[in-house]
Amino acid sequence: MRKMAALVFPGFQTLDFFGPIELLGGFRNDIEVITVAKSPEPVESRHRQHIVVDRVLSDSTDYDLLFVPGGDSALEAAKDEELMTWVRDTGAKAERVLAVCTGTILLGMTGLLDGKRATTNKLDFTATVPLAPNVTWVKQARWVRDGKFYTSSGVSAGMDMALAVGADLFGLEKAQEMADESEYEWHDDPNWDPFAKMAGLV
Repeated sequence: MRKMAALVFPGFQTLDFFGPIELLGGFRNDIEVITVAKSPEPVESRHRQHIVVDRVLSDSTDYDLLFVPGGDSALEAAKDEELMTWVRDTGAKAERVLAVCTGTILLGMTGLLDGKRATTNKLDFTATVPLAPNVTWVKQARWVRDGKFYTSSGVSAGMDMALAVGADLFGLEKAQEMADESEYEWHDDPNWDPFAKMAGLV
């Protein structure tokens, strides 16, 4: 059983978080999802729902998987030294690290992605990637894998990335079964990215 720390911060994007959780949480005999935040109070999402957390940052940095969602507030969260130290320490130890949308910018700002390929939300791409200048940012990609790090484009792209992680850990057949059970049409080609063109990046 792998333990996955799923980070939340005020204003996190709901689909960034719950889309991958729906899919990876489906491997319930193999992955235990643990919601982590800075403090034990319920955390409000961008859309004003509140989520109850399981643990706080100070409880542990020892998790097999780390998942960082995005949202406009991710860049505000990146100003929190305690949170960034926790992401850096947890990510350094984890077997796999996943980040969605602007969560990839937050991850990049920790230094963990220095010298690695990564992608992020295409609409915010030009404005945000300078915040992590040592990352090799990929303009056109649904998601990118570089070693143990998985990063995805915006919002719904995290679901395709999550299934790619599922395939990596448990096999392609099981990942496809998870997509089918969710009635989700998996874009399993990481290079499928029409949104890069829409955003004028390519």
